[in-house]
Amino acid sequence: MSNIYIGYHFSVEPKETGTEILLAELGETPFESFIETEEGLSAYIQKQYWNENVLDDIFILKSPEFKIEYTFEEIEQVNWNEEWEKNFEPIEVGNSCYVRAPFHEKTNAQYDIVIEPKMSFGTGHHETTFMMIQHLLETDLENKKTLDMGCGTAILAILAEMRGAKPIDAIDIDNWCYLNSIENAERNNCEHISVYEGDASLLNGKKYDVIIANINRNILLNDMQQYVDCLNEGATLLLSGFYEEDIPAIDASCTEKGLKFVKKFDKNNWVALKYVN
Repeated sequence: MSNIYIGYHFSVEPKETGTEILLAELGETPFESFIETEEGLSAYIQKQYWNENVLDDIFILKSPEFKIEYTFEEIEQVNWNEEWEKNFEPIEVGNSCYVRAPFHEKTNAQYDIVIEPKMSFGTGHHETTFMMIQHLLETDLENKKTLDMGCGTAILAILAEMRGAKPIDAIDIDNWCYLNSIENAERNNCEHISVYEGDASLLNGKKYDVIIANINRNILLNDMQQYVDCLNEGATLLLSGFYEEDIPAIDASCTEKGLKFVKKFDKNNWVALKYVN
């Protein structure tokens, strides 16, 4: 059966922050596929779920801080691979990690990760994912029990397994992310990743040696105590999904719970922090 889609093409200024917010807001609607473009973002919704008011609750479109224009068109049978081949470039982190789509050629990288790029974030292109990969490449993960909280495409869980972590829990509240994480774990022949759909309430005091949480400032602050309760003695907590100006709030939450700051990566005003218990 062929699905007819409505494709929206947004030009966003300023692009980085605006695209991030726009994607987050559209993710709460029936839009189901997203592609970052040079101008901003393309978003696709099945025609059966579309109506003329579909953008009414997208607050960023009304914000004076951003200039966003868009066009839309009806498309029959979107070939997602074709769309992604036009927009998705492989990415290299350090000299050892290479993230690519199935249609890219295999590499000789130490960690060659294949992600089916059905959405634009969680592929390594976004700054926070890139920096979390940097942290993982520097962290001893051998036989470490690991949690990837807000796993998205499970790219970080997959890299953790490739670096010797086990067992690994990957959790995301979004059903699409849950299903895509299972697919990607299988695609990379992972044997130690268990994927769950839900939020921090699933943790129930489980203990981990490494917790990865690439989400956003408010959720991190809300759930920080639950993460800390799940850390073994000497365990590592990696945090991202927020900006440089959010560091004081995040750091205060971590230090008051007994965590010690170790290292920061920053890229385009996004940051990723490492703490130990």
